[in-house]
Amino acid sequence: MNTVARLSSLPDPEPDLKPLIARVAKGDHDAYTHLYDALAHRAYNLVRRVLRDEAQSEEVTQEVMLDVWRSAARYEPERGEVVAWVMTIAHRRAVDRVRYCRAAAERDRKAAAATGEPDFDVVVEEVEVALEHQQVRRCLRQLTLLQRQSVLLAYYRGLTYREVATYLDAPLGTVKTRLRDALIRLRDCLGAGS
Repeated sequence: MNTVARLSSLPDPEPDLKPLIARVAKGDHDAYTHLYDALAHRAYNLVRRVLRDEAQSEEVTQEVMLDVWRSAARYEPERGEVVAWVMTIAHRRAVDRVRYCRAAAERDRKAAAATGEPDFDVVVEEVEVALEHQQVRRCLRQLTLLQRQSVLLAYYRGLTYREVATYLDAPLGTVKTRLRDALIRLRDCLGAGS
């Protein structure tokens, strides 16, 4: 009996990005395109975890990838992998954006306090956010315990599906199914309340 092993479920090996970044440092547009394709999505995912806002995450990711193009010559291969270098840039940019937004909000709050007028938009927004949080908590309570644990670990603690599976000591496929079912139930619950 001749059996062929299927390896399609194994992840593709990580491409060696050091030659690409060296070419990018010399201004090679084709190399940058390949580097962008290999790293932009990963950078976006990291930025999105920090910012939690899609539009700002996209904007910061574009800034990160532009920074990679501009500063590719500063990459030092002996200090680490290209992925780690780009993820460091992405994380720093995302944290900078969070700090900038907080500082801007604080400036606006101080300006409103100085004029003595309440900032109506802030009050309305705070009430809306509180109501949304309340609705999300209500919908989370409607999930099964296993679904709720999976959602909390993946979306509130930022664990990957594989990390959730390890944490819950459950097969990866089971965790993915739990999360998919939970997200469908949450979508229906949150959509019904809108």
